Amino acid sequence: MPPIETATSVLILWGVIGYLLGSIPSGMILARVMKLGNLREIGSGNIGATNVLRTGNKTAAALTLLFDAAKGAIAVFLAGTLAALDAAQLAGLMAFIGHCFPVWLRFKGGKGVATYLGIIGVLAWPMLLAGCAIWLIVAAVFRYSSAAALVMAGWLPVVMMLTGYGYMAFLSMALGLLIYARHWSNIQRMKAGTETKIGAKKTPEAP
Repeated sequence: MPPIETATSVLILWGVIGYLLGSIPSGMILARVMKLGNLREIGSGNIGATNVLRTGNKTAAALTLLFDAAKGAIAVFLAGTLAALDAAQLAGLMAFIGHCFPVWLRFKGGKGVATYLGIIGVLAWPMLLAGCAIWLIVAAVFRYSSAAALVMAGWLPVVMMLTGYGYMAFLSMALGLLIYARHWSNIQRMKAGTETKIGAKKTPEAP
C-alpha cells in the first residue's frame, strides 16, 4: 500500500471521478448501438464482454473488453498524473466499484475483470502481462472464463509480492475479493456443472 501523500479532499475527488468513469456501462451502450438486444435478457444477463460474446458478435465483445479496461486505466492514469500513487490506487478501486455497482443500472453492473486488468496495466504493465498469461492458460485448459478470472485474481497478488510490486498487493487483494464475490453465482454453477463454457451461447436463466 503506498503512503498517503494526497489531501483528503483531493482523494475524495478522485474517488468520485473514478467511480463515475467506472460506472459507464460500455457493454449495454455497445449492445444498443450495434442492435444486439438487451444484455439483461441474453445469457447470464451480465453486461461484460463474456456475455456480449454470447450474442455472436465478436467485435462487440472485443470493444466491450477494451472499453471496460479503459475505464480503469484512464481513472488510474489521470489520478496518478495529476495527483499521486495513493490517489491513483483509490481512483482505480472506485472505478472498479463503479463498474460493478453503477448507479445508472440500479447498482447491478459487471464483474470487473476487464476493469481490473486496466487498473493493473497502468500501475505496472508487467503485472498486466502476468495476469493475462494466467487467464489465458486457465481459460485454454478449462474453457471457463469465470474460472480463469478467479485463478488470476487469487494468484496475481502473490506474483506481485514475489516480484517487487508489493505496493500493489493490497489493492489487488481487495479487487480480488470483490471479483470472487461478483463471481459467486459462477462458482455455484461450476460446482453444479452448469456453467457456460467460452464461446457457447446460453438461453436466459429462469428468474
